Amino acid sequence: MWLADNMQNKAFETYAVIDANIVGTTMEEALSAVARMARSGESGYACFVNGHVSVMTRQHSELKDAVNSSTFAFPDGMPVYLVGRYLWGRKIHKISGPDFMQKVFEDEKLRRLNHYFYGGQEKVLEALLEKLKLIYPGCNIVGAEPPPFRPLTEEEQRQALDRINAAGAQIVWVGLGAPKQELWMQRNTRLLPGSVLLGVGAAFDFHAGSIKRAPIFMQKIGLEWLYRLMQDPGRLWRRYLVTNSLFIYYTFIDTIRRWSVKSPRS
Repeated sequence: MWLADNMQNKAFETYAVIDANIVGTTMEEALSAVARMARSGESGYACFVNGHVSVMTRQHSELKDAVNSSTFAFPDGMPVYLVGRYLWGRKIHKISGPDFMQKVFEDEKLRRLNHYFYGGQEKVLEALLEKLKLIYPGCNIVGAEPPPFRPLTEEEQRQALDRINAAGAQIVWVGLGAPKQELWMQRNTRLLPGSVLLGVGAAFDFHAGSIKRAPIFMQKIGLEWLYRLMQDPGRLWRRYLVTNSLFIYYTFIDTIRRWSVKSPRS
């Protein structure tokens, strides 16, 4: 399967992780593709797919459609990356939402694009913007808002989109959590012409400092989930236990099926 980058007619090869079609690329190529879209005024959205989201694509058809309709579905979690690297043999990078956000603001040119933040709690959002402005001088933040923790009325939704459009946002960072942010981006990308939407989930909390991220060595060996579990075991133990088990099960079954189809009959 292939995904076209319309800006330079470059094709990014994709690979299947459960029912999600993941873009196999490097961090540098991902940054370049998103930057070209933002600068050219092309609209689209990117999902950052971890193990939890990939499992949900098999259980929820709407999320599967949202992920596979995205402009880019990047390998956020280590399990999603490892499937592409070793089961599919792709020379790729793990591209997590928090890392992608950091890379964007580290780049002096990319940080000067028009950035808008949508999602998160008010205190988290305030702390995030304060830290970004302090660490990355010259970053151009044209707006930010934390939506209420309830379904928005049609009028409230329209007003939020009007504010984003009026701000001239080129990149909209969406921190609503999965699957809400993926569904929100799919539903609204056509209503936000000229904006690239990036669903980065917990990146708001990590960069604001409200949630401490795992040490680098734990990230590299795929144990970032364990670090988060130790921080909030009461809320996360069931999710990680079920998610990790299902990820292994689905991946094993899918791999056997793929090999069976490719193997010649005796």
